[in-house]
Amino acid sequence: MIYEPVTREDCIWQCLSFEKLDARTLYDVLALRAAVFVVEQNCPYQDADGLDDQAWHLLGYRAGQLVAVARLLPPGVAGEWPAIGRVVTRANARGKGLGRELMREAVNALAVLFPGSGMALGAQAHLVKFYQSFGFEAVGEIYLEDDIEHQWMQRAPEQV
Repeated sequence: MIYEPVTREDCIWQCLSFEKLDARTLYDVLALRAAVFVVEQNCPYQDADGLDDQAWHLLGYRAGQLVAVARLLPPGVAGEWPAIGRVVTRANARGKGLGRELMREAVNALAVLFPGSGMALGAQAHLVKFYQSFGFEAVGEIYLEDDIEHQWMQRAPEQV
């Protein structure tokens, strides 16, 4: 159950395995990801990539509305380490630190789910400094994914 936040700016977080997502929540997650990645960023791509059912889904709610999502993949799915992906915030909820809050929650969730492990993510290149502020370091060269420059990044286990 989702409880209303103390103020409209407070975020309530849930981290659920795919099996725990009900149809409405899954629809809301996919709709938010499509609104940002496909429509806002004008990047048609195959979001349903076969990994959601292996992931944990971090969900952030404000006033009962889904405003932030990240997909947390276990080790061995997107590389040796657990990975954070599909990091997204609703357009009308940006500008007040929600992205930072989402990343703090994602890092903390992976540390609980997979203690002692490092973490990885594929960052859009323009967000590298943002992810560096959470202890991630660039690894390798910039690559193109869906015609958008990305940078693979890792956070060593000792930082967890």
